[in-house]
Amino acid sequence: MNRFFISIVFSICLELLSVQYSQAQYRSDSGYSGLYDSETAASMRRHVSDIASAANRGRKAGSEGEKNAAVYLYNVMKDYGVEMLCPEEGDEFGISRASGDTLTSRNVLGFVQGYDPRLRDRYIVVGARLDNLGTNTMTVNGETVSQIYYGANGNASGLAMMMELSRMVATNSVLFRRSVIFIGFGASSETFAGSWYFLNRSFSDTASIDLMINLDMLGTGDDGFYAYTASNGDLNSLLDSMSSELQPVHPEVVAAEPYPSDHRAFYAEEIPAVFFTSGRYPQHNTPKDTEDIIDFGMMERELEYIYNFTVKAANADVAPAFRPEDKAVLPAQVKDDVIPYYECDYKPSFLNSTDPRQFLTKWVYPYLKYPDQAVKDGIQGTVHVSFVIDKDGKVRDVEVVKSADPLLDAEAVKVISASPKWRPARVNGQKVSSSMTLPVEFRLEKKAKGGGFGINGRRQTW
Repeated sequence: MNRFFISIVFSICLELLSVQYSQAQYRSDSGYSGLYDSETAASMRRHVSDIASAANRGRKAGSEGEKNAAVYLYNVMKDYGVEMLCPEEGDEFGISRASGDTLTSRNVLGFVQGYDPRLRDRYIVVGARLDNLGTNTMTVNGETVSQIYYGANGNASGLAMMMELSRMVATNSVLFRRSVIFIGFGASSETFAGSWYFLNRSFSDTASIDLMINLDMLGTGDDGFYAYTASNGDLNSLLDSMSSELQPVHPEVVAAEPYPSDHRAFYAEEIPAVFFTSGRYPQHNTPKDTEDIIDFGMMERELEYIYNFTVKAANADVAPAFRPEDKAVLPAQVKDDVIPYYECDYKPSFLNSTDPRQFLTKWVYPYLKYPDQAVKDGIQGTVHVSFVIDKDGKVRDVEVVKSADPLLDAEAVKVISASPKWRPARVNGQKVSSSMTLPVEFRLEKKAKGGGFGINGRRQTW
């Protein structure tokens, strides 16, 4: 009898534990939502959580919440190594309204310089909408209730992706011929005021913008991932060329505009633009647009595709034309049968690695000597050096394309000129001479006691 009773009790306990385990295994709340995030997905989750927080009250144009989001965007991109082109609170602008008052909004701008002397003054602009709808006050059962339009997918998702894209571009800047400008557009909901202000008041060299990439609403990619080019032939060809490559995901190129966004201001200035989006979704422009509707794993796959697209666009010899008749070939890029690094079928390698950073970390920084006079004078900076690796793997034609200081320039040239042999590049199976440009960083660290400087700059931070 006792054994029978114990057996029943034990069976019941096992069943309860089984139910409890099953419920835990399939929990749908957010407690475990980030458990299996990759580092990149986890970063995007943090960005969305901060930007679309209740504290930012829906980031209405001109509000304190929009300003908070701008400050967050500024500091993340700065920490990622992007050169910031505005104050921490953004590049402010005003919008006159019918009521007679002025709405003050802001753009946040960052910059990563390209390495090619011929193309670094040409630009790819990557933009994402900063603001959202704000709040709505309504009366329910006689009580005043405030609703927040969090805008997690619209457009904290696009901002999160732009921040991670800026990190990838800054980390791999040696691979980008053109320069890349990153912009968080303020007051986008106010007739795309931020993008209009950038093009017509803030940036004086719009003629040098070769392409705009717009990132808006990218968090629901399981329902679709789209690219809209306004049927631009050159951009469609660029997207088609990527369809034959191995990518984690491919967008569907659509003829109809998925949603009006900041790319429109660039079209108005006859600048080619591509709009990447996951399209409209049921929670769009409602208080239900919260973090839990976003698929961060899918966002990471979209990010990898958009990064690869940005690399290809930044390195193209021919910029996309707004009209077919406007197409123009850039000056010849091949000089004396020297092939640019990015065009080689098999890129030149140093110590069995085709990653240029291997050369910096294994040769340049270990043998770099910080000039004594530069240390005494507190001189620091980054020297951009171009050089050719010939068919025999020898380094030649070493020259400074962007100077930091004559003392630092000379040391960078000396160390690179003394490089051991590389394995030469190949095109169509044949050895070729190839060229590349690398940044050599000299950095000093202020000593805590006694004044003066200590050397802390023989390594590049990646």
